[in-house]
Amino acid sequence: MAHLQDPERRFGLELTRCTEAAALQAWKWFGRGDKIAADQAAADAIRGMFDIMDVKAYVAIGEGRKDKAPGIFQGEVLGPEDGSLTVAIAVDPIDGTNLTAKGLPGAISVIASASCEHPEDDPTALLQSIPSYYMEKIAVGPKVAQGPGQISLEAPLEDNLDIVAFKLGKRISDLVVVVLDRPRHAQIIETLRESGCRIRLITDGDVAAAIGPSLPNPEVDLYIGIGGSPEAVLSAAAIKCLGGAQYCRVWPRDENEKRHLIEHEGYTDEDFQRIYSANDLAKGDRILFSATGISDSPLLPGLRFTDGHAISTSVLMRSKYRTIRYVETHHNLQSKTIHLASSHDEVSI
Repeated sequence: MAHLQDPERRFGLELTRCTEAAALQAWKWFGRGDKIAADQAAADAIRGMFDIMDVKAYVAIGEGRKDKAPGIFQGEVLGPEDGSLTVAIAVDPIDGTNLTAKGLPGAISVIASASCEHPEDDPTALLQSIPSYYMEKIAVGPKVAQGPGQISLEAPLEDNLDIVAFKLGKRISDLVVVVLDRPRHAQIIETLRESGCRIRLITDGDVAAAIGPSLPNPEVDLYIGIGGSPEAVLSAAAIKCLGGAQYCRVWPRDENEKRHLIEHEGYTDEDFQRIYSANDLAKGDRILFSATGISDSPLLPGLRFTDGHAISTSVLMRSKYRTIRYVETHHNLQSKTIHLASSHDEVSI
């Protein structure tokens, strides 16, 4: 039977084991005020898990450019050189490092992967690396994404609200819009408040926020604002699996970054105006997405500890069949270990 030989099918649960391990390691630093140590611990767990998997993973989207983080970087190769499956990955060991350090809700560990139908092809071309720190973003769920009348970054915000309300059969005053609580969003927030819709301001957690409108029985209707470029690729992978829509455009922070993009990345006016869909950022139909909750979020419950067990909740998605699996795992605290790359050894949780 063909599906028994499908390496992508086998790899899905391995990907979830990676985000589980990262979440469990991050928890050791939850609320302890050190986001760098938390990120290092989560990244070490992901590297360690790939060391014992039969998968060669090129890091197409990693950390560093935006966060100056100690984690997993673009261009790295994880796993054995002779792995039976070759993939590209986008990874954020902790989406919400500040949330983790401060003991706040909304933190998750997340990985997306892409693989090619033909082994000789380059999977890194499937996950679009964006050289800017930030992108403008707007994301909606499947009901809004379908049919005529589409949202657009080029349209006034009021027009987009009208489209979302019409397609969801809601009054604008009943819409819930998620926005990162940042000074750069002052005009967006003012416009939303003038429209009468409800606003959910979040301090961090860009990936989960963008995915929110596409979830089954969503609590939010629209995500809008300026957030990290690596996070845009991660959310695009999930939104593609869920059937929603996301549109993004490069947003230089200042003239220095704009000059850098022009001089070092070859950007033209056309590149600055280009709008990327979820399909542009995560190409093909061999996309996997896994996330594990560290602390409670609209996407996933956080880790719980009871009766000698750590209980993790993860979501695993596959774009080919739009399959969504929720995985609850009970980790025995006496016997569970995590393989770390830094020590090449198993450590207890």
